[in-house]
This record gives sequence, structure tokens and C-alpha cells, in this order.
Amino acid sequence: MPNTAGQQEKLLARIGISSVEELFRDIPEPVRLKRALKVEGGMSEQELVKLVKSLAQADGDLEEYTSYLGAGAYEHYIPSFVDQLLLRSEFYTAYTPYQPEISQGTLQAIYEYQTLVCELTGMDAANASMYDGASALAEAALMSCDATRRRTVLVSQTVHPEYREVLKTYLPVRGVEIRELPYKEGRLDMEALAQALNKEVAGVVMQVPNFFGGIESGEEAAALAHAQGALLVASVNPVSLGLLKSPGEYGADIVTGEGQPFGNPLNFGGPYLGFLACREKYVRRMPGRIVGATTDKNGLKGYVLTLQAREQHIRREKATSNICSNEALCALAFTLHLSALGKSGLRRLANLNLQKAHYAAAGIAALPGMALAFPGAFFHEFVIKLEQEPAKVNAELLQNKIIGGLDLSRFYPELDHHLLFCVTETKSKSDIDRLVARLGEIR
Repeated sequence: MPNTAGQQEKLLARIGISSVEELFRDIPEPVRLKRALKVEGGMSEQELVKLVKSLAQADGDLEEYTSYLGAGAYEHYIPSFVDQLLLRSEFYTAYTPYQPEISQGTLQAIYEYQTLVCELTGMDAANASMYDGASALAEAALMSCDATRRRTVLVSQTVHPEYREVLKTYLPVRGVEIRELPYKEGRLDMEALAQALNKEVAGVVMQVPNFFGGIESGEEAAALAHAQGALLVASVNPVSLGLLKSPGEYGADIVTGEGQPFGNPLNFGGPYLGFLACREKYVRRMPGRIVGATTDKNGLKGYVLTLQAREQHIRREKATSNICSNEALCALAFTLHLSALGKSGLRRLANLNLQKAHYAAAGIAALPGMALAFPGAFFHEFVIKLEQEPAKVNAELLQNKIIGGLDLSRFYPELDHHLLFCVTETKSKSDIDRLVARLGEIR
């Protein structure tokens, strides 16, 4: 602490006490530490920088290692200008823009983000400030219950396992029953969905591409759900929408996803941002906040928080979820990155992910003792069934500074000896060839 003994004496005198011990007098004696802290003395700034650098060098990073992990957190190239603009003080320090007259820049940035999410998903309205893809999906499931006044939600087992855990945290305490639907050949079993649907089901929750990377049939799921008066809730990868039909085109009613792939680095798992969009008829059931465009008394364009269904704004019993905070900085990174790509750039980016993943999958599947686990189309993730122990394979890859696939037995016991690989545009042909060559050497 940069306080000298003299400064401490002045501070204590200012508040009218004689010692630090007296400052802590309200803390009971039994819980006080009766010895000095076991820490070394202070350091100069130069010494501290050297120490922190030495600690950082003990860790690996994605400049040193090549990673083929995905499963909801994806390595994409982020243009250098994104961080530079994020560091502008008016963005970097802004919190919730409750006062529109002094928050026009932040509100406009959120408005642009919402617009991009709507264009991506084919929905009518989008909100801001969902924590991540998992919590956004849980909120969407609750929206389906509120909209239909039903209390059962069907969830495909091909939805991210951790997303399903969040659903199990959110829904039962609200009196909602969750029923999981099995998969067949790596995709939602549509026959099981048809049998499970009835007039008590509020929503059908699916993921496209799903956790295994496979492309689900959104059209079929939407038709089955709507025939019983249920809503289709889709969790999507925003990069994939550069090639795939938007959820709005195949009939989804509420769309969510993880926005991390645009502008936000892996960051050990956060902070991320969830996006949530829906058709206009459900907009008043959305959690969080929605920024709208309007005109001021002089006829000039302005931005305001147009819908705020949180409990601090309206009666508690009428409020939607309050489990949200300002994610505007992460949303701005998303907006900057996607705006720079544009429509054609997004299409090219998605195609690079698709082609590189298929090139890697073909190379790995051609190796002895390895094969693609599931047939059908996939985006940039795929499952490999292998004869070797996944832990052994990943350990040997790691010795070559390659981070291998995700061992699926952690979440799906029936998929023992299966690895989930992810390939994005950050992997060159030589990177992929090196991965295939190393896998071929493992016995």
C-alpha cells in the first residue's frame, strides 16, 4: 500500500481514532488474526513488472499452442482496431445508460448491436445485457412458458451440456418441468420430439449447430412445435449464420446464442455476452433492456431505454428476470467486429471455418483407428471416434504443443473414446496437416 507511517497517522487523526486496531474494534476478537501477514515486503514498479512477466511466462497461451478445443468458446481472429476503440474512455468506463441525455454514444452502440443481432437471426427485436449464451437460453425458455402459459419445456440432449445445467438451475424453481429428448446419429431424434409434444409443452429448445457440430433440422422442429401450440427456442452460433438459414427463416420464435466469437477473446471463459432476440409479439416478455430510437423535442434523432421490464423499473410481480447487468463493452466488441466484416466478409469467414473443419475431419477420419462418429452436415466442429484412450491422445498432442479435442465421455458416458474437435479460420493448412500427422504417429 502506498501509505507511509506519517500518512497513516494523518488518516487516523482525520477520522478521530488513534490506531489501526481501534479502526477494527467492531470485528470480534476470536476472528482476528493475531500475527503479521505472511507476505514479503513491497517491491518497486520495475521489480513487480519483472515478477509478473516471469509468472505469465510460466503459462501457455494460444500464440505458443495450437488449440482444437471449441464446445462453446471459440478462437477467432480479432482485428486490432477492436481493442483500440474499446479502450476509449467514453466506452470503457460507461455503466448502465439510465440517463439518456448524457449516454447517447453508449445507447447508440447498443442500438446498433441490437440491429445486427436482428439481421443475423431474422428476428424482429433484440435486447442487450444477457450474461452469456447459457443464461440467455434459460431466459428464453422461461419466455416460452410466459407466452404460452404452459409449464413444460422439451430440451434436446444435443444442446450444450452446461447450457442444460443452467436450464435445470433456472426452470424448476419457477415451477417448470424439463424433459430431455434423446439424439439419434448426433442429432435430435425427431420421432421422439413428435411423441413428446402435447398441449402442455411451452417450448422446444434446440441448438444449431448442435454441441456435436451437426446441423439440426430447424424447419421440422418448428413445424412439430407449432402444431401443438409450442414455441421453438433456438440457440445458435453467430458465425454459422454467414452460411446457414437464419432461425427466423426456419420458423424459430426466440433465438439466443453466445456472442463471444465476434470481438471477444477466450479470456479463460469470460466475460462473454449472450444475445437474445424474438418475434415482435413476445418483445414485452424479454428480460434485460431494449434501446430504441426516437426524436427529441427539436426533431433530432435520439436513443432511449424504451423497454425496461426489470424490477427496479416496474412492479416486482410484473417484472421479467433481473439476472442481467450491463454487457455493453462486450456487445460493442461484437458490433465492431461484425460491422468490419459486413455481409460478404461474414460469409467468407463462415466458409473458411466450414472448409477448414471439413479438411481436418477428412484427414483425421482417414487415419487407422479413427472415424467420424456421426453422418451428415456439420459446421466447424465434429466428433471423432477413436480406438486409443482420449486422455492418452491429448497428452501426447500436448507434448507437441497441440491442444486436442474435448473428451465427450465427461458429458456423455455413452460416447467413451470420442473426441470433439473444432477448427476455425485461425488454423492454417500446415497447422491442420501437423495435427493429422501427430495423430497418425500415436499408437
